[in-house]
Amino acid sequence: MRTETIRKGKHFASMVTLFVFFPVLLVLPLLGTALQGAAATGEKTPSQGLIERLVISYAAYGERDGEALQELAALDPAAADQWTRIMALWETPVTVRESLPEDLPRDDTLCLIALGFQLNPDGSMREELTERLKVLKAASEQYPNAEIVCTGGGTAADDPTATEAGKMAEWLRKQGVEASRIHVEDRSLTTAQNAVFTFDLLEKDCPQVNRLAIISSDYHIATGTLLFGAEAILRGSGAAVAGNAAWKAPGGSLSVMFQAGALIELAGDAETAFAIYYDTYDIHELPPLHKE
Repeated sequence: MRTETIRKGKHFASMVTLFVFFPVLLVLPLLGTALQGAAATGEKTPSQGLIERLVISYAAYGERDGEALQELAALDPAAADQWTRIMALWETPVTVRESLPEDLPRDDTLCLIALGFQLNPDGSMREELTERLKVLKAASEQYPNAEIVCTGGGTAADDPTATEAGKMAEWLRKQGVEASRIHVEDRSLTTAQNAVFTFDLLEKDCPQVNRLAIISSDYHIATGTLLFGAEAILRGSGAAVAGNAAWKAPGGSLSVMFQAGALIELAGDAETAFAIYYDTYDIHELPPLHKE
């Protein structure tokens, strides 16, 4: 989502290529207080510290920290297995598509997940969100039995009642998409929260879903795929991301270091995650990389 793109920090300048997508700069002041509150989680656990080492090392150096993974295996074998699988997922390139593939399930075991985008101050949708919805509408016609989740919370400066997911669902209904297919997740403020709260919703309302398709802008697809896949692994869910469809945005990118922060957020360490999002994280606090 919009809240998480970070600027190139002094510690990452020689290691991480990063492009800033300008709407993020607009929403950070709006959400700063809420996000700082969410980040106040206290001391990290030993497992969270090792996960931090593992993902930051990969983001910064392009290599796994084998020593951190070994220490995690000794401390928590189940977590080590999960994060070995998540790292493999992260290392797998994602092909971004303009439309969904034709070989996805044709029934309601498939769910189309639309990732939100910051609203205008008055609560109306920005062009980018509308363009994403056009891709979603086409996907909903391609797979008319699929469930649909619109995900994204309140990001309108002057309208606290408006949410990205609510506006998206309203647009879809006006376009003739059957209301019973549409599910609204309107609490999330980050892409990691998109994943967590969407899985909460699916487990409650659509337990039959086992395949996911991510709908967003092209620069956001790899991050969405990673985080929804990682959350499925962490939950022990049988669901998997099986496809994507994207609007081709005129610019913008999310950095690999941002992805590391989002994975750390999924691991439950919001304080470190938001330090990365706000570019206050100091990589020098971590030990040097030890290769496997």
